[in-house]
Amino acid sequence: MNKTLLVLKHEFRKIVRSKTFIILTLALPLLVILGFGIYKGVQEWYHPGAPEEVKIGYVDEVGIFDEYTNQDDVLFVLYQSEDAAKQALLAKEIREYFIIPSDYLSTGLITRYTQAREAEPSEKTRGQIADFLISNLLSGEVNPEIIERAKSPVALASIRLDENGEIATGQDVFSSYVLPIVFVVIFMMAIFFSSGTLFQSITEEKENRMIEILLSSVSTRQLLMGKILGLGASGLIQVAVWFVTLEIFAEVASGTIPALSDLSIPTIVLVWAVVYFVLGYLLFAAIYSGIGSIVPTAKEGQGLSVIFVLPSILPYYFSYFIMTNPEGALARALTFFPLTAPLTAMIRIPIKGIALWEIALSVIILIGSIVLTMGLAAKAFRVFLLMYGKRPAFREIVRYIREA
Repeated sequence: MNKTLLVLKHEFRKIVRSKTFIILTLALPLLVILGFGIYKGVQEWYHPGAPEEVKIGYVDEVGIFDEYTNQDDVLFVLYQSEDAAKQALLAKEIREYFIIPSDYLSTGLITRYTQAREAEPSEKTRGQIADFLISNLLSGEVNPEIIERAKSPVALASIRLDENGEIATGQDVFSSYVLPIVFVVIFMMAIFFSSGTLFQSITEEKENRMIEILLSSVSTRQLLMGKILGLGASGLIQVAVWFVTLEIFAEVASGTIPALSDLSIPTIVLVWAVVYFVLGYLLFAAIYSGIGSIVPTAKEGQGLSVIFVLPSILPYYFSYFIMTNPEGALARALTFFPLTAPLTAMIRIPIKGIALWEIALSVIILIGSIVLTMGLAAKAFRVFLLMYGKRPAFREIVRYIREA
């Protein structure tokens, strides 16, 4: 046990003093400070002028479209003939013009002329012309307040209810969509950096034969556990720094950025974050240490690790489907699959889209997978660590591990 602690302390000090660890750990706080500074600077210094008024010409062959010519930032200019409107367009006096034919009330057809190259009119242009036509068509028939409401008939506010019919918590977009993605990104960076550093440490010591000197003083199990725990402790510090940064940022920026005013990370979410980080790290640490002990070089090991990394990041690519349907079959399947469980759980937990029994089952499956993987990794560590040269075939790996 004492030797395991010695290895743990050595690996911990080695990683926390490395430039890569320091830069990566401080990267998020620095980016947050920089981003908030830019946001504040833009707010303080950028004062946009009044929008330039756009002029759109029109020819009214019906004879009823002579009011409401000033629509927000658009001025509609009436011309008596199409030739006059065309000359104004060529002289750059107007941006475009359209013809309201005499049979417009029965056909609804409008012909528009412009010099701009476009596949079809933009939604903004359609809206501007439609507002002008609606205002004049309803003029005298209804009061101006109804006209304005007809142009903007709805300002939709959606409220989510829980299973009891009560208003659910976490209605804001940030807590429901942005926060889970932040958790996923933090977990991906922390877990893969810590376990990847473990893999790099093992392969480098194996390549330069340093591992032979270490094994003369400690057993393979002590060496393996010391490395895993030491790098895991550094990963926890990294995650803690990032979470504290998010909390402080939310507190400081809430007065400036309204979306952050209701943001808070519940304690239970942080507890589960620590649990899933530890379990996810232990699983990938076992996988990476097993791969690192088998392969002769780090380059070959990187190819093997992709087999496990690619499935594990599936929750990130399916995050939209998980967040919009957190209790669906896809979300549950990814929650119970060991490689994807940590990321999927940390998408579902902040939005309260996961039942307690699902968390418990997910944790049990993860612990079982860690015990199994750790056992296999320890055998691979003991059998292959001192083997050099060509990477053993898959059948040889299975046979050696069975015999170990």
